[in-house]
Amino acid sequence: MTTENSSLIKLDSVTKVFLTDEVETHALAGIHMEIMKGEFVSIAGPSGCGKSTLLSILGLLDTPTDGTYNLNGRPVHGLTLPERARIRNREIGFIFQSFNLIGDLTVYENVELPLTYRGLPTSERKQRVTEALEKVGMGHRAKHLPSQLSGGQQQRVAVARALAGSPAVLLADEPTGNLDSKNGDAVMDLLHNLHKAGSTIVMVTHDARFARHSERTIHVFDGRVVQEQVESDPTR
Repeated sequence: MTTENSSLIKLDSVTKVFLTDEVETHALAGIHMEIMKGEFVSIAGPSGCGKSTLLSILGLLDTPTDGTYNLNGRPVHGLTLPERARIRNREIGFIFQSFNLIGDLTVYENVELPLTYRGLPTSERKQRVTEALEKVGMGHRAKHLPSQLSGGQQQRVAVARALAGSPAVLLADEPTGNLDSKNGDAVMDLLHNLHKAGSTIVMVTHDARFARHSERTIHVFDGRVVQEQVESDPTR
C-alpha cells in the first residue's frame, strides 16, 4: 500500500547506448517511469531486455545516455561521482542476486560496513545493525561468517545490510535468483512484509510468480516499457 502520494523516482525519455567496437547497442530506448513513495514495483522481462541496465541507472551505478532522472524530487544526471556515491550510501539499499557478502567479515560486520563509511558513531551503528538483523530474523547469527549460512540466510543478511541505512528505496536485482523455491518464497515474504511496514521496493525479476508480490509490474522488452500491470490482489 502506498503510504505517501508523492513521487520518489521519475524517469523521462531515458536512453542507454553502449558503444563497443564501433557497434551501438541500445539497451534502453525512451523509458518513462514514475514510482511513488511506499510502492512495491516489479520490473519484469526476458533476459537481455534491459532490466538490469535500468536498475543500475536507478541505483546511480550507471548514467543514461540521454533523458532525465529525478530521485526524491532532485535531478541526479549532473551529479559528480562523489555526490552519486554519497546518495547511494544514504538513500539507496541494494539487494543483489549473488548476496555480495564479504566472506571474512561476520554477519554483524557485513551489515555494519556501509554505516562505517558514513562515519556514524559506534552506538548508532550498533543500534541500526541490531534492529536490521532482528527485522530479517538473523539476530541470532550475528557472529557467524557467510560460509556458515545457507543461501536463504545469506540473502536475509543482504536485506538487513540494505535496511540498516534507512534508505529511501530498496533496489532488488533478481533477489531469489540463486535460491531454491522454498528460500525464494521466504525472501519474497520478507520483502512483502517490509513493504507493508512502509518500505519502497523496486525489484527486477523474470519470474511472474514473484512479480505478483508487487503492487505494479512494469514489463520491459527490447529496452522499452511495453506494458504496465496493476496487481489487483498482490500475493498475501
